[in-house]
Amino acid sequence: MTWSRLIAALAWHALTHPWDGLAMLRVGWRFRRRGWPTRFPFLPLPSMPYVRWRMYTAFGAEDAVPAPHDIIAYARWAVRG
Repeated sequence: MTWSRLIAALAWHALTHPWDGLAMLRVGWRFRRRGWPTRFPFLPLPSMPYVRWRMYTAFGAEDAVPAPHDIIAYARWAVRG
């Protein structure tokens, strides 16, 4: 799977399951790069070294692309009270 297919799958899931979409937004906000409003492209995206480190620690490879169900399960877990 590619990152663009992953994003499309997660967007579709978020549209069809709004509570999961909200959970993914909340988790995504936690991953944003510090100072993002002052750096192009002015979007709250995570830094690439951080993403590579997270993929390495979670999946054993820096270039790994997680499955959509892994991200959804993590988002559900992370926002639980």
